[in-house]
Order: sequence, then C-alpha cells, then structure tokens
Amino acid sequence: MTEADAATDDVVVPAAPRHWEADVLLRDGRAAHIRPIQPEDRDLLVEFYSRVSDESKYYRFFSPMPELSERDLDRFTRVDHRDRVAMILTVAGQMIAVGRYDMIRPGYAEVAFLVEDKHQGRGIGQLLLEHLAQAGRERGIEEFVAEVLPDNQAMIHTFKDAGYQVRSTYEDGVMELVFRIDPTDTAIGVMEQREHRAEYASIERFFSPRSVAIIGASRRQDTIGRALVRHLVLGNFTGRIHVVNPSADSVSGMPAWKSVGEIPGDVDVAIVAVPAESVQDVVLDCAAKGVHGLVVISSGFAETGEEGRMRQRRLVGLSRSYGLRLIGPNALGIINTDPEVQLNASLSSVMPPRGRAGFFCQSGALGSAILEKVQNRGLGLTTFVSAGNRADVSGNDLLQYWEEDDATEVVLLYLESIGNPRKFSRIARRVSRRKPIVAVRSGRSSQGVPMGHAVRKIGAPAQAVDAMFRQAGIIQVESLEEMFDVAQLLAHQPLPRGRRVAIVGNSDALGLLAADAANSVGLVVNRQEALGADATAEDFEDALDAAIDDPEVDAVVAIFIPPLNVAGAREDVANVLAAVGEQSDKPIVSTFLGTEGVPELLRVPDVAGSSAGRGSVPSYPAVEAAVRALAHVVEYAVWVRVPQATVAEPSVNDLDGARHLVNEVLMRHPEGRDLDFDEQNRLLRAYGIDLWDTYAVASLDEATAAGEALGWDVVLKATADHLRDRPDLAHVWRNIDTPDEMADAWASLNALITDPDRAGFVVQRNAPPGVPVTIATMEDPLFGPVLSFGMGGPLTELLGDRSYRIPPLADHDAQDMVREIKASPLLFGYRGSEIVDVAEIERLVRQVAQLQHDLPQVRALQLPLVLAGAAGATVLGASVRVEPVKDPRSDWFVRRLSTMPGDTMPD
Repeated sequence: MTEADAATDDVVVPAAPRHWEADVLLRDGRAAHIRPIQPEDRDLLVEFYSRVSDESKYYRFFSPMPELSERDLDRFTRVDHRDRVAMILTVAGQMIAVGRYDMIRPGYAEVAFLVEDKHQGRGIGQLLLEHLAQAGRERGIEEFVAEVLPDNQAMIHTFKDAGYQVRSTYEDGVMELVFRIDPTDTAIGVMEQREHRAEYASIERFFSPRSVAIIGASRRQDTIGRALVRHLVLGNFTGRIHVVNPSADSVSGMPAWKSVGEIPGDVDVAIVAVPAESVQDVVLDCAAKGVHGLVVISSGFAETGEEGRMRQRRLVGLSRSYGLRLIGPNALGIINTDPEVQLNASLSSVMPPRGRAGFFCQSGALGSAILEKVQNRGLGLTTFVSAGNRADVSGNDLLQYWEEDDATEVVLLYLESIGNPRKFSRIARRVSRRKPIVAVRSGRSSQGVPMGHAVRKIGAPAQAVDAMFRQAGIIQVESLEEMFDVAQLLAHQPLPRGRRVAIVGNSDALGLLAADAANSVGLVVNRQEALGADATAEDFEDALDAAIDDPEVDAVVAIFIPPLNVAGAREDVANVLAAVGEQSDKPIVSTFLGTEGVPELLRVPDVAGSSAGRGSVPSYPAVEAAVRALAHVVEYAVWVRVPQATVAEPSVNDLDGARHLVNEVLMRHPEGRDLDFDEQNRLLRAYGIDLWDTYAVASLDEATAAGEALGWDVVLKATADHLRDRPDLAHVWRNIDTPDEMADAWASLNALITDPDRAGFVVQRNAPPGVPVTIATMEDPLFGPVLSFGMGGPLTELLGDRSYRIPPLADHDAQDMVREIKASPLLFGYRGSEIVDVAEIERLVRQVAQLQHDLPQVRALQLPLVLAGAAGATVLGASVRVEPVKDPRSDWFVRRLSTMPGDTMPD
C-alpha cells in the first residue's frame, strides 16, 4: 500500500508540537503566522495554489502542474509531523507559502518550498527554512537535501545564504544542494541579522509615518481622542492627520471620516482611543486599509482581570494575523522629536526637546512624569514609547530600532517585566557594544509582574537577572532619578578611560564628601584641588586645565558654590566650565549651585538642534549623586573597552551519549525523575567530570563491604538534605580503615542522628583536603539556563554569597564567577592557606554550564560538594533532575514573536 493509498479520512493524523506554531515578522516588518499544516487546510491549499504562477509551480515540481490532484492534496496535508513535516505561512487567514521536508532515510530529509508570487522577496523562504530546520533537529534530522533547477536563483540563494555549509552537485539538469542543519554560529548569526532588520523595519514605520489616523477623535474638550488630536497638531507633526469619528462631520476644524477605509490615500499608523470592546472592529478596518501599525491608547484589557486578558489575547492575535504591529493597549503613546517628523502621538502635552536618548517605559502612569522630568533637566530625547501592557511591541523591538538609529546615542529603559529574557540578553549584549543602555527594573526583589503584563513570572533568582544585565553591559540603576543622573552624563560627556578622578572645587566640606563618595564606589581620587571660598573663575580654569592635562586623571568632579558678595562669579565660572567641558576629552561632572540637570549656563549649543550638545556639563544637586553617576559610567566604560569575548567551547567527551541517556530516562519516565548514581556518573563523565565513587549503604554489613571494595581509608556520611546543611550535626566519620572502625562509626552516627533510616548513608574514599565549593544549574522555563557558583555550607545560603551567569559562557565568565564572590580569598591563600587549583574549578564551571546549555531536559543539576585543593578538585556528590521540556528553547534558533501565557506559542 502506498502512502497516498493509506491517507484516507479514517487515518488519525498525530498532533504537531504546540510550540511549532508562531507569529513571525517578514523582511518588511509586517507580521504573519506560521504553523504546521493540517488535513483541514485542503481548501486553503487549493486557493493558494490557484494564485501561484505557472513558473513558480514549474520551479517547485519540475513539470507543468496546473492543479493538485486529490492524491496530492492528501499527501501534502496529511503528515505525521515526524518523518514528514510541513509548515504554512498565513496572513489574514490566507495561505501565502508552504514548506516541507520528507525523510528519505534516518537523519536525512528532502526540503522544498512554494511561495505565492506577490509575496516573494519578503524573506519567507528563509523563515520557512529556519522553522523546518528546528523541527528537523527535534526529530533527529541531521541533513537537508534540496533539488533546484539551475535558473531558480532565488531559491538557490535562500539555501546558500542561510549560514549552512552547502555542498552542491549537478546532474540531469538539476542542482542538488546538501547541508547539515546544525545550529552553527554562522547560521544563528544570519538568523539574528534577519530578525534585526525585520524588527527595525517594523518599528521605523511607527516613528516616521507620512500619515496618522486618530480613531475615536471627539469634539468634546475633555476626551482622550481630542487630546490626541491637539497634541499632534501643537507638536507640529509634518505628516497628514486624519480624524475618524462616525458621529461627527469635523473635529478641531478637520473633516471627520466615518471609518479608516474612507480616508483617501495611505494611512501608516492608527492611534486608537475607542472603548475596549470596539477595538477589534478597528483592527479589521485598519487591516483592510493597509495600515502598518496600531497605537492602542484604550484601556480595559489585561490590566482589568481575566476577561480583559482574553480580550487582549484576541486583539493581539487578530492584529498579527492581518500583518499589523501593535503598541499597547493601555499605552500613553509614542513621540519622535526629529524636526522632519515632530510626532507627538501621546496623551502627554509635553513635547520633550530634541536630545540623544531614546526612552522606553511600560507604565503609562509614569510616562507623563518622565517626560516632565526630561524637559526640566534639559536632557532631551530622540524618541519615546510608553507601551502600556506591552502585548506586542516590547523593549526588544525598540532596542533593535535604536541600534540602527544614528540620532540615538543612549538607550533608557524603565522595565516592569521582561517577556523574553533570553532574547533581551542577546540583543542587549550587542547594542551595549555601540550604545550604553541604562535600565531601571521595578519588582527587582520580588520578581513581581504588574497586572496588565501578560508574562510568566521568572523562576530564576533575582541575582541571576542582575547577572544577565551585567553580562549584557547594561547599566542597572535603582531609581528613575539615578537613571537621569547617568543619562545626562552619557549624553553630553565622553566615556572615562579609567577609575582615577580629580576633585576641583571651592568648598572644602563638599570636596571631602566627594572624596568619601568616590572611595565608597570604587573610584580612586588621584588629585584634589581645594580652591577656597574666594576662588575666581581664572582659578577654576587653571585647576580644571591642570586636572584634565594630568595623565593620572580620567575624570573630573567640579564643585562650585557661589561665594558671598562676589558679583558675576556665577556666570564667570559657568563660562569656564562650559568652555573646558566642550574641549575636554575627559568627562566632567559638577555640583554647580546645587542645580539638577544641564543648566542653561553650562550648555554647549548643538548643531543638530539638541537642547544641549556634546561637552555640556551636567550638574547634580549633591556631590554623592554626581560621583555615583560617574561610577556607573566608569563600570560601563571598563566593560565596553574589554575586547568582546568569544563563547568558550569546553571539550565534550560524548554529547550523543549524554543526549541518549537523558532521552532514554524520559522515555521510561515521561514525567521526569532524579537520576541514580550510575546515571549521574555517565552523564557527568560525558562532560569530563569525574564523580567520586559512592556506595549507598543501609546496614553495617553493606558499609563494611563498601569499605573493603574501596580498599579502606574511607568515610561514612549521611547525605539527606536535612542533615547535609546542618553544621551543628557531626554526620561524617573519616579515616575508617578496618571493619572494627566501621562498626564504631556506624554505631556512633546512628546514635547521633535522629531517624537514621532516613539519613541516606554512603561510603566513599577519603578525599584529599580542600576548600568546599558548590556548582549548580537550573532550567527556568522563561529565563532558560542559569548557572551559580559559591562556597559550600549553609553560610553561603544564609548570606547569599553566590555568583550567577547565563550560559553559554564567554571566555572570562568562569574566571569572573569564581572571583566575584565575597569568600573567594579562601581559594587564593587567605591567611597563609594553600592556594587551590583555581583553573580546575573554572574548568568544572565551564563544563557544567555547557552541559546545561546542551541539555534543556536537565531541569536542575547540583554538585553540592566539590573539594578544591592545590592539586585539583574532587567532586564528591551530585544530584540531577531531568524533565521533559515543552519548548526546547526553539526561540534561540528560529525567529518568533512573543505571546501571552496560555497561547500556543511560548513567551
């Protein structure tokens, strides 16, 4: 019986994995939906095929094929999602492309695509290839083969430009392309570049619209819609403004249209301010018009409870299904201060001055206050987005845009939640190399998520999130005030070359405060000029010039308090500061008259039209704030000047064996379980980690037999969790060499420990002395793999003295982890003790990180006791928990937009 003969209505088609379905962005920034094909898609396939040109059909099947037969329809729509996989791409409910692979032999499959002609050139073939390759990897496929006609250059480039090593042969007029689908660095890099271009294009359309429609505009003065019209008009928007109100003929002197569809010409962006229950109708109207994106000001969505969450889920799904991007709902709006655009599509009447910083926040309530603060400080912005519930467009999208925006030199983020930390970390690491990112993260200690933010709560500890920020080079600050303190320094002054500072001022008291503050944040005061209360502007100029010329100084803190009865001193010193700041290649911060921001007197005109140009000297009301801001910038400067680290590649003895072991366990125990000692040993040895031989014993006879098997010089110890972390219990008996000594040890420990039957006794060889350390990993469903390191014992847990990193590790990460814990001197000869083999500890850290990176099924791994000595490190115990994963980190290897929890796609 052939496959087609078997494909009848009686055959049950297995379900495809849910995470194979995703919303995606095409090259032009518009959204689409990708999903596995289903038998119910026969009609969609027929309609799609009828729209495809004869040439495209010929390129696909190598022969004229004007229609699909019933046999073809069965074969193409009935797949097992294992050996035969097919993905379709849809927009507005229509199929616009299909791709598939068919396994020819184990590990080897043929792949092919067909894209509707009018949608060719939008990067659809690359998207289908990414998702099919990821599905193939999950199903054990190692290589793809594609047969292509030589003149089908577009398809040939689709394969060759994907970042895979393609081998090609030519026979009988057909090119055969063969390539492994391993997610190599090159292939992942290509994917990330395409993701970047698509997301940049998506956001760029929001900030540079030629026409904007305000839906819900009203003639009443106190309405949101009327305010939006007023702010667009008063902001001098350079494009066309259209108002939509089915009940009015005009609003604010402009003709009102009954619907978006009636507006003549194109509409790029729609600002929506209608009741929540009417927003879906607006989406359909905008989709029919060809609008690119929506800014939904309307509330009544996820912030209101479960009903609102469902409404928000439907809104996002509908918008994306028609190719639209969405900012909001419950958003304050967006602003672009570019003189060629002048867009204030927000509820704020404040149009901030042109500046160098882009600002993203999620809280509409804080948005207006933030804009007021920006204006008062003279900081200035390039663009501003208040995303509200952040149902679609997120901080990740804005990072992609600001990376390419030449006008934006500093990125400011106020984050209440992180929908996709893995992607955020990846993008931020790249952006931080070019532009500093300053972030405030609310809910930092509680890991809480605001009501309207439909994201999962991060299970990883708060310290792990902090570590992710540090790895990405993000300047994380504690408050909005501190964010603006740092931003005004980054926006107007050069980066320091090091930690050495000079303090120049006319107040001895404030100079001492500045020196104390500098020492407390790791800065080194190399020069201090106390000018005295009667210092003149010339005195300041001489002292500042000397400090800047000093090769032992990297930054200057200037302090000026106006002297009594000295007319004009204020302006004279300001002129000196502004002149020196404009010419200096070293950063200058000041406490000038106790003012905040960039005072008018200290501003340098900017030819680009910003409120304050490069060289303007920022002022802080307190010297402590000035020094703290400088310290943040110093840390960033150090990070950015360190050569970009490559990802460390630890040696793996047997990756295939490790995967086979984990999969074998999960086949027998689909719910997951803890590995036994032999399984732990096999898994760790695959990664070059030798686990000390351990014998679990339940009686004296078993303990004696274990001692004899190990050749004596053994220890007997209890390993139960409730005993292992109790320093007040002596649950280990060492140096056992004979059966009599084992009997004494057994009797003593059984007498000491309450409920010895639960003690978990084991026998091991006596390990050489060393410093106890622990290495652990966990797999967070949202965050991904998390690695931690610390000293062994309960004090580490009590004091929280652990370091964290997010695999994969860069070359220096393991070294930094070992050294940044407070107890690290114990490893380096503290008080004359022996220096341990730190290189071996770092190797173990790298190997454990690689294991967790390679095997997402490892839910948790812990090496609770590693004794580090001068000649190496002994791994005395391990615990490993394996569980099935619903989403094998597929967003690392394919492009997908985030979704709300409860949808078919993971965040």
